Amino acid sequence: MMKKCFSAVAMALCLIGSAQADDALKAAIAGAHRTPAFAARDSARHPYETLSFFGIKPEQTVVELVPGGGWYTEILAHYLRDKGRLILAADDPESDKAYARRGIERLKAKLAAQPAVYDKVQLAVFAPPAKLQYAAPGSADLVLTFRNVHNWAAEGEAQTLAVFKSVFASLKPGGVFGVVDHRLPANREQDAKVGSGYLHEAYVQRLAESAGFKLAGKSEVNANPRDSADHQNGVWALPPTYANKDKDRARYEAIGESDRLTMKFVKPQ
Repeated sequence: MMKKCFSAVAMALCLIGSAQADDALKAAIAGAHRTPAFAARDSARHPYETLSFFGIKPEQTVVELVPGGGWYTEILAHYLRDKGRLILAADDPESDKAYARRGIERLKAKLAAQPAVYDKVQLAVFAPPAKLQYAAPGSADLVLTFRNVHNWAAEGEAQTLAVFKSVFASLKPGGVFGVVDHRLPANREQDAKVGSGYLHEAYVQRLAESAGFKLAGKSEVNANPRDSADHQNGVWALPPTYANKDKDRARYEAIGESDRLTMKFVKPQ
């Protein structure tokens, strides 16, 4: 819970604490432990501004849903190691899908390779809709997911809502759910399977509110006005994927990474 600063002295101490937390986040982002190819994308993914917008603090319990290759995990694990707790809600090692089993093995290998950074990270299973108990009810301060909602939406609205409800259950009252994903312009139709990878902000907000959340804010920190969200092979035409290979590559390089929604939801007190 955020400290309240009632006196001038207390206010000064709070500001010092905030500055130290900010410095710790900057240090985590600048750390030599990070994969160079990941760090090279900071200018497109804006980790400092994004995590600051979500209100991250070093003493929090944070859940990262679907950490993938660990782009944000590298930052979160370093930042939370001394005072907080990081739970990675990752692939099921008992999945009947080979790619999921390979994914969790890669993640485990990554964590084992740098125990000085990852020794306190906790792994949990995230396999919707069957396995969504990745954190104890009411235990998390912050749940984060980066560019995953479109994948759940592709499996149907019911699955997305089930995930959002699991996030709501895992958070403490006043806890925050932070979402980043590829943004579809409001005047464009979103297909049911989200084949382009782009989502309406209104879709995300509607499902979050259906799960019990209140919208706490939006940020344009991950906006990219050069992205029309209209590409052959969808968002994957853009860097870093370049799904169309050399076709129009220079144009996609000039656009850069996708235009992204950045939304913060809160579980009411």
